[in-house]
Amino acid sequence: MRRVTVVGTSGSGKTTFARALAERLGVPFTELDSLHHGPGWTEASPEELRTRVEAAMASDGWVLDGNYETKLGDLVWEAADTIVWLDLPLRTSLRRLWGRTSRRIRTGEELWNGNRESWRGAFWGRESLFAWTVRSHFRRRREYPVRAERFAVVRLRSPEEVQAFLDGVGASGTPPATRAPAGPARSA
Repeated sequence: MRRVTVVGTSGSGKTTFARALAERLGVPFTELDSLHHGPGWTEASPEELRTRVEAAMASDGWVLDGNYETKLGDLVWEAADTIVWLDLPLRTSLRRLWGRTSRRIRTGEELWNGNRESWRGAFWGRESLFAWTVRSHFRRRREYPVRAERFAVVRLRSPEEVQAFLDGVGASGTPPATRAPAGPARSA
C-alpha cells in the first residue's frame, strides 16, 4: 500500500484519516480541496485540477483525500493501489461537520488559499455545505458500490473500523488482514 486515495462524505474524517495514514506509510499527503479551491473560492477547471493532481501523484507513494470524480473521472482511482471509502453513518458525518465548521468559523481558520468558511456558506441555500453533505452522502451510497465492482475498495462504516484499519497498517504499508467489503450500501 503506497498510493492511496481516501474518499467519503464531508465530515466523514477523510483528511484526519488520510494525514494519519500518510504519516504511517511515510508518504506525502495531499488534500484535493487545496488543489481545487483557489483564492475567493474560485474553482479549478477540470484541466487545471487534473494537472495539479497528476503532479501530486508523480512520486512512487502518496495519500490523497477528496472526491472530485466529476472533474477527474477515474484518474486517481486508476492510479491508486488502495481506495479507502469512509462510509460512516450520515448522523456521524453531520455531527462532525457541525463541530468542525462552527470551530472554523468562530476562529476564522484559513483553509486553502486564503479561504474561510462562513455561516452563510455552511447553511444557506441549495449549495450550502450541509445540504451538499446530505446529497453527496446518498449519491455516494448509490454510485460507489457500482464503481467498487471495477476497483478494490476498502469500505469502512464506523469510527471503530476506521481506527482498526489505521491500527493495522504497519510501517511496511501492509493493510490490516481483514478488509471491510464494498458490498451493498446500507441506509443511514
